[in-house]
Amino acid sequence: MSLIRFDPAGALRPDSGITSAELAALYPQLDRLRRKLLAGDSAASADADANGPTGRLAPVDRFYGLPDELLARYRELREGSELGQIFQVANTIVHQLDAVVVLGAGGWSAGARAMLEACCDPYHNELSRASRGSRPRMYFAGDDLGNDAIQALLGRLSAGGYGVLPPDKRYAITVISPHGDNVETAIAFRQLLSHLRDSLGGESDKWLPKLVLPVTGGSGKLRDMATAIGCETVFDIPDGLHGPYSIFSPAGLLPAALLGLDCMRLLEGAATMNRHFESASPENNVVLQVLAFNHLLARKRGRSIRVLAVWCKELESVGRWYDRLLAESFGDFGLGGASRTRGHMRELPGRHPWYQPRGDDKVVNSLIVEQPRTDPLSVGRGRWNQDGLDDLADLDLTDILAAAIKGGHEALWADGHPTTALLLPTIDTHVLGQLFQLWMIATVMEARLLGMDPHDRSGLEQYETNLSHHLRRS
Repeated sequence: MSLIRFDPAGALRPDSGITSAELAALYPQLDRLRRKLLAGDSAASADADANGPTGRLAPVDRFYGLPDELLARYRELREGSELGQIFQVANTIVHQLDAVVVLGAGGWSAGARAMLEACCDPYHNELSRASRGSRPRMYFAGDDLGNDAIQALLGRLSAGGYGVLPPDKRYAITVISPHGDNVETAIAFRQLLSHLRDSLGGESDKWLPKLVLPVTGGSGKLRDMATAIGCETVFDIPDGLHGPYSIFSPAGLLPAALLGLDCMRLLEGAATMNRHFESASPENNVVLQVLAFNHLLARKRGRSIRVLAVWCKELESVGRWYDRLLAESFGDFGLGGASRTRGHMRELPGRHPWYQPRGDDKVVNSLIVEQPRTDPLSVGRGRWNQDGLDDLADLDLTDILAAAIKGGHEALWADGHPTTALLLPTIDTHVLGQLFQLWMIATVMEARLLGMDPHDRSGLEQYETNLSHHLRRS
């Protein structure tokens, strides 16, 4: 399987980019930091920027070794491993229901949504049960407090599937929360649990323990609730993982398995990126190159806003997962980068002024898919040519898209914006595994370079404290 490639040419421009000398000066520092991180060195921030904040840093980044650990345990223990348990539950329960609701706040459910939209049919939830290969429709909630959205979801679940058999009327709830303390997720879970129980009628005692699939920590309110319900299976969130970094834990793998996605290839893609990160020189290392260019553009040129230009609609939720990753890792320090995903084919014509003025604080990082999964569709010849497209009739959509990307980058360069591009060979679980792991490693490395702990959650507590105060809760 081909590796993701990185094209930094648009950020080496003399008018707005960085220089080869600046890159060369950073490489030794990155190489030292990489060796310390791989060794689990708690002093991994020893070469951090002098102006960065200091503090106790976690010595090991739990997400990094997780793909290799899960694969090794599955190959050794099969059904007795955590991955084997996920497969067993997913492959059994899909025959007993027609829909799954994934509940989780912020980055906890963002990975599952990203994989659904990237790898499944864009109209997955509209397909018949047979056309979905008996895989469930999937919905997401528990990340906001909107009344109309949850009411609409309850209404949709009441309507059931497109058949008349009992499984067509059942759905499951996958609720993801490390402790069960998140108010948005807890309220949605209470409302959906009541709805599910009512919908099961006299069979609720039989089905509820099967259809509620908690993903949680070793203790807390959600663990207690799972015990009270009598859930047959409770999946564990490994210690040291939070939000977007949990994508290779049951938080991401269980929904992916329920959809029938190839979780083995997902983890193998992440493991492939690990091997590349560990062995390739900084000049040829896609992780260190992504890190180096974005870091230097932020620190040397003041371009700390990273516009992720997604040229493929299927990857927009992948981009939003990355937005969450940076937001939750860099917090309010203002030293790391902040990502803003834009669906470029849809938004560039109308939002071009968003990138103004010249010399501002943005770098545009494109996410480009080199090979579509389906056969390219030609423009074609029609009966009428009032649209003036006959001169393009022999081109296909990949040709038109390539021209749009080139023209878009040229327009950005003309306005003084540096650009880079991540080139994905195609969209499948192996490539997504590479991409998620690439971004997580690069984010952690940059945080450590700045002397920050990307896993520090203390800054998120104030919102919950304020919410409890306004709800008059002790």
